[in-house]
Amino acid sequence: MTAAARPGVPEPPADAPAGGLEVVEYTDPLCPWAWGSEPKLRRLRALLAGRAVWRPVYGVLFDEEEDDPAPDPAAETAWYARYIAGISSHTGAPHAVRLARVAACSRPASLAAVAAERQGPAVAAAVLRRLRESVFVLGEPADTTDRVRAAVTGLPRLDEGLLLADMTDHQVRDRLTADRAEARAPVPEVLGLSGPPPHPGAAKEAGDGYRYALPTLLFVGPAGRRVVPGWRPLGEYLAAARAVAPGLPAEAGRLDPDAALELHLSLTRADLEQLTTDGRPPARAVRLESGNGPLWLHPAYAEGHPANAQLHPAYTERQPAPAADRAPGR
Repeated sequence: MTAAARPGVPEPPADAPAGGLEVVEYTDPLCPWAWGSEPKLRRLRALLAGRAVWRPVYGVLFDEEEDDPAPDPAAETAWYARYIAGISSHTGAPHAVRLARVAACSRPASLAAVAAERQGPAVAAAVLRRLRESVFVLGEPADTTDRVRAAVTGLPRLDEGLLLADMTDHQVRDRLTADRAEARAPVPEVLGLSGPPPHPGAAKEAGDGYRYALPTLLFVGPAGRRVVPGWRPLGEYLAAARAVAPGLPAEAGRLDPDAALELHLSLTRADLEQLTTDGRPPARAVRLESGNGPLWLHPAYAEGHPANAQLHPAYTERQPAPAADRAPGR
């Protein structure tokens, strides 16, 4: 029985490669669990390259339509900073030394992520990364158009004027409206879900319905669909992909750290563990500190990074990594 013939299973897209696998990623630029999952998802994209169509769906995590203003913004910010730090303890992802505020809305950042797709996948990936670094490294969420502009300024190969113009384009806005609606129509498998802590991925109440917990990946292929919600190991994603698209190849090789930096521009310790041959920091990187370990930035990516405008010049000093960071597998 094909996917199209199975009740409730959407048909793979017409432009899907051989094997007919589609990966739908429900996410948000400002979601801390999505930020922490990025190293695994970078690895998964590499493993499925040429074998799958990958479609991001931006769920608008912080939404004026659903959220009432906080009665005490300072207390909310302090609570949310602790919440992010707690998530970082599970994911290993960097978090900001100081969070300026809870994002008022993730719609501007999501519009920027959608608009960036018009400039190609490499630019789109770099824009999304900068938007995430704005909150989880610098503590300044890109929650307005002006803050989006500040976050992405200086990105290699990005046409900033075109990005800002495309954020106002009706097709980009319609796409985000459709994404938001799709994220609020979760498949039955995630309703009332119980699973392994710390983030099993059960659908969240939103307005008068539910939305996917972020991140959630939906795999759709010739043999049906599988949903992998919340914080899960890489192996679960691969098992789901192979279950719906039998015949996917074994894992591809890892990259030299400098090659990984050239491809991704910005790497965390978890990125090095997932993507590289030995986990050591790239030799020619610029080191950027956070509240939970460093990032290693490509020099061209670091040159226009908003961290340069902060009162911490050591953030972008070129310096050798400590011995612990150079240990294999770290």
